[in-house]
Amino acid sequence: MSEQNSSELARAIQDVTERAELLVREEVALAKAEMTDKVTQLLKGAVFGIVAGVFAVFSLIYLLHSLSWGIWDVIDDGDNFWLGYLITGVLILVVGLLAGLLGMRFIKKGSPPTPKLAIEEAQLIKGTLTGDPAATPKGAVGARQAPGEVAH
Repeated sequence: MSEQNSSELARAIQDVTERAELLVREEVALAKAEMTDKVTQLLKGAVFGIVAGVFAVFSLIYLLHSLSWGIWDVIDDGDNFWLGYLITGVLILVVGLLAGLLGMRFIKKGSPPTPKLAIEEAQLIKGTLTGDPAATPKGAVGARQAPGEVAH
C-alpha cells in the first residue's frame, strides 16, 4: 500500500508541477499581450505628436504669409499689415495645440506600460496556491469572471 500511495503522491506532484508551468507560460503570454497593447497606444500618441509637428511646420511655411496678407487685405487697415500676421499666428498656434493635446491623450492612455492584468492574475494564482487571502488582489473572488458578468 505504501508504494501505491507514494506513486499516487508522485503523480500528483508531477501534475501540480506541470500545471504550474502552464500557468507561468500563460501569465507570460498575457504580459506580452498587455505590453503590446500599451506600446501600441504609446506609438499612436507619438505618431499624432509627429503629425502635429508636421502640420505646424507646413502651416508656417505655406499658409502664414499668404493668409496674413489676406487677412490684412480684408481688414484694410492702412499700413497695419502686422495685424494679419498676428491673427494668422494665433490660429496656427491653436491648431498645433489641439493636435498636441490629442497626442498627449494617447500617450497618457498607454503609459506606464505595465501588464496590469498579468500582475493581477499572478497575485490571484499566488494567493490560491499559498492559501494567503492577503496575496489576492482586491475584489478577486477566486475565479475570473467573464467580461460583463456580475459577481454575486
